[in-house]
Amino acid sequence: MHGLGRRAPRAPNGSRRGGPAADSNGMSKSVVDRSLTGDALARLMGSGDLPRRVPPAPAPVPPAQSVQRLSVVVPARDEAANLGALLQELHLVLAPLALPFVEVVVVDDGSQDATAAIALAAGARVLRHEQGLGNGAAVKRGIRAALGDWILLLDGDGQHPPDAIPAMLALAERADLVVGSRGGRGGQPHRNFANRVYSALASYVIGRHIPDLTSGFRLLRADVARDLLYLLPNTFSYPTTITMSMMRAGHQVAFHPIEVRQRRGKSHVRLLADGSRFVLIILRVATFFAPLRVFLPLSLLVALAGLGWYAYTFVTEGRFTNMAVLLLGQAAMLFALGLISEQIAALRFQRLGAGDEPR
Repeated sequence: MHGLGRRAPRAPNGSRRGGPAADSNGMSKSVVDRSLTGDALARLMGSGDLPRRVPPAPAPVPPAQSVQRLSVVVPARDEAANLGALLQELHLVLAPLALPFVEVVVVDDGSQDATAAIALAAGARVLRHEQGLGNGAAVKRGIRAALGDWILLLDGDGQHPPDAIPAMLALAERADLVVGSRGGRGGQPHRNFANRVYSALASYVIGRHIPDLTSGFRLLRADVARDLLYLLPNTFSYPTTITMSMMRAGHQVAFHPIEVRQRRGKSHVRLLADGSRFVLIILRVATFFAPLRVFLPLSLLVALAGLGWYAYTFVTEGRFTNMAVLLLGQAAMLFALGLISEQIAALRFQRLGAGDEPR
């Protein structure tokens, strides 16, 4: 056929000049292994089978570590008694990891003691609030100022053990958020009970078991954290919002068990005020991301009340009362409102996950 070029002349042994010899199947021969002796080579050539050079296997490439640039954000308020030892322990844990970039950002939320001076002496970057704006406000400012691709949040009271950080970094290979989970232990009995109640309520809303909803010890991607800033409150409830929002938006969340330590000094958490706020935050996030989890049970409850009242009046009075009509109508309205809210929530997911499919 035309266009294929001229054929090379045949050599005396029948092979083409200028190219490798071909076997009986038309396959070209590879270069002969020079380690063979003359007799072995002659026997192989006589049999018509030449040895093939096997390329060396490529060396295994270790998987790249997800966390390369880490910002440690420590919100602190009047923590002079705890902060120095915590920052020293952080340095001892982070130094052997040899990450390309590590920074420690201490956000002083209106402290009246030497919190800021201790942080500066330890080499941390310090951001100050002239007056206390709240633990959540300090966390939000630290997230905005963080330069790393991953953010590690832990409290300045020393209760969170830094020696758990390497294990949390390992879990970040497959998760977008890693929570240091206390498992309902480590605090005062009434606080442990309250945390278990909050976790159970949040687990129902999200549809997945949440071992610890309120832990402030967490590692998360910086880009996701910044997307959630507009949702976070200025109080201690920010861990609740972060956990529920990321889980409802489809991000991978992992929990690493930790043992909390006793703190020195007085906690700034107020049981009644902050506890009631936690419940409101859960309901707010539920109606924000999973409205049917709230509206559907309410609709069914009102519908059952309407049917029960209808059955009662029918048996006792033989008629269908206006109250039964009102209750059944309210049930239908609650269900419709839940459906509309669910559609709005689905549109909101696009903001949290657009162009970033969860791993």
